[in-house]
Amino acid sequence: MSGEAAARSRRVAVFLDRDGVLNQALVRDGLPHPPDDLASLQVLPGAAEACATLRGAGFLLIVVTNQPDIARGTRTWEDVEALNRRLSELLPLDEIRVCPHDDRDGCDCRKPSPGLLLAAARDRSIDLGRSVMVGDRWRDIESGQRAGCWTVFVDHGYSERRPERPDLTVRSLGEAVPWILATASKERVRA
Repeated sequence: MSGEAAARSRRVAVFLDRDGVLNQALVRDGLPHPPDDLASLQVLPGAAEACATLRGAGFLLIVVTNQPDIARGTRTWEDVEALNRRLSELLPLDEIRVCPHDDRDGCDCRKPSPGLLLAAARDRSIDLGRSVMVGDRWRDIESGQRAGCWTVFVDHGYSERRPERPDLTVRSLGEAVPWILATASKERVRA
């Protein structure tokens, strides 16, 4: 099999941040936070339909989420896993990958590092150059860029640093679907 044919046989994924892309983030002091518990978990309008459309088009749907509250001791793994299980029941997701670390831990999985995306690509034979990272924070976009993916920024107007040069800026995952369907099959040319 030629190199080009081998690359084409690899899967294409849409990597999704969790809070603020799939479910409602709780905004405090202008910054997003995860739901406090299962009762406060709300799938964002249009997210289920967007995921179904992308999945139907053959994309792997992989959630990549920073959950530093685990390292900070304000959440447990069990709390995070309960939210992830419920979200997986509501949406057609292939996998949820979690970074439980905080910035001071210096891991390679906490976005903006691309470790979660790179590990998923290795484990699932994903072509990162034809895949997309969708997130609502600069960390998500930078992680996708470092991994060589297309990037979509869901802009909720948080009071924090904005991402540099996302490929597309939208207000919801649903708004991004037509662009993802048209763009993700094209190989991203790395500068």
